[in-house]
Amino acid sequence: MAVASRLAVSRVSPDGAGPAAAGRRGRPAGFAAVGLPGRGRRRGGAVAASPPTEEAVQMTEPLTKEDLVAYLVSGCKPKENWRIGTEHEKFGFEVDTLRPIKYNQIRDILNGLAERFDWDKIMEGNYVIGLKQGKQSISLEPGGQFELSGAPLETLHQTCAEVNSHLYQVKAVGEEMGIGFLGLGFQPKWALSDIPIMPKGRYEIMRNYMPKVGTLGLDMMFRTCTVQVNLDFSSEQDMIRKFRAGLALQPIATAIFANSPFKEGKPNGFLSLRSHIWTDTDNNRAGMLPFVFDDSFGFEQYVDYALDVPMYFVYRNKKYIDCTGMSFRDFMQGKLPQVPGELPSLNDWENHLTTIFPEVRLKRYLEMRGADGGPWRRLCALPAFWVGLLYDEQSLQSILDMTFDWTNEEREMLRRKVPVTGFKTPFRDGYVRDLAEEVLKLAKDGLERRGYKEVGFLREVEEMVGTGVTPAERLLSLYETKWQRNVDHVFEHLLY
Repeated sequence: MAVASRLAVSRVSPDGAGPAAAGRRGRPAGFAAVGLPGRGRRRGGAVAASPPTEEAVQMTEPLTKEDLVAYLVSGCKPKENWRIGTEHEKFGFEVDTLRPIKYNQIRDILNGLAERFDWDKIMEGNYVIGLKQGKQSISLEPGGQFELSGAPLETLHQTCAEVNSHLYQVKAVGEEMGIGFLGLGFQPKWALSDIPIMPKGRYEIMRNYMPKVGTLGLDMMFRTCTVQVNLDFSSEQDMIRKFRAGLALQPIATAIFANSPFKEGKPNGFLSLRSHIWTDTDNNRAGMLPFVFDDSFGFEQYVDYALDVPMYFVYRNKKYIDCTGMSFRDFMQGKLPQVPGELPSLNDWENHLTTIFPEVRLKRYLEMRGADGGPWRRLCALPAFWVGLLYDEQSLQSILDMTFDWTNEEREMLRRKVPVTGFKTPFRDGYVRDLAEEVLKLAKDGLERRGYKEVGFLREVEEMVGTGVTPAERLLSLYETKWQRNVDHVFEHLLY
């Protein structure tokens, strides 16, 4: 089968534009159109297929590496088709007890949203595990974290309106049930054993595998929340430049948005514990990807990397088959013991790409993954930060010039130290705050040149960089003073 026809078999977006939303813990991308509630849609419909993509067509000959490269290349699109995709997670909790919400409560919220706001349900067996409406989806992370994966949109005004609409809907349904939602990067009060487990097959596989490859993987799954931004590229060269700029600056974003200073009721010693957790979750599939800065880097080199990341699962007949530790290369030769003789499709490749978790992730778009979950203004500020830097040629080139001579060791040092010391992290003859000031100016200039009057979305970032105080440090100050060392107050302070 030719590359073109294989790509036709793969599920490609209907309009071919913009980054689809896909969660950081490994849900695949998905496209459909942004819908207005009630316009010719059946209320409370159900999407029978579970989120992973699955082809009806069986492959009759092995995929080649060229096919896998061509899949990534198919993400290239002209600048006029670039879009902005945002995703954010939040912790649901019982307002009376502050306890994490259980699946039956989440199910009731999902059913309420479907009925009242015209979302279609996504089912796994008899369980409602998510919702879909046009190009937006709502999904559940392993510990019940509630995620909106937004539609690919043209402007930051649209992305912020989408966030506001979602938070209004969730609040309207949740309040009636005595449930609130918290914008924080790490669960501030409850132990791992207190977190309910969601009935999703892939998470059971991950839960069993994580302790074998790192000490903090279960914390990542059950007690963290993030916000991320998905952005497009026009060519291989454009992808490389944005990938490098994104990786170099990810620790700067981590500092600006650091918002996870508590664990089990006390300060945890970090400003972004969420970010630190990724340093010992599974280093086969996380990190700063130094090879992206090699002269030889391109789509093919990322494919080589991804082929060597151990698999989690194969999805067949609406069931997850545990393939942990197996090689996608073996799968391409029909040598997976769990599905003997079977060959992967491009949808298997798409699913595998969602189980890789570096600080910037490549699919048919680039995901910026370095920021903690936070309150709604910051959910609008993060995409503004990255769009201003990466969607403006002048700002992007300035970032590449600024970071050109940073070494792998320096980038790794920032990755390790920023979660602890934030803006105060030393770098060369200054501090991370100095870098943040320079980068913020480039982001503002980039947004100005875009011409959509989007600079206002950076006000929250300006305040943090201007004072040199991270959100986490503000919370720690409140904890020591006004809150009298009682972390319960954060549930009210950062309630959506």
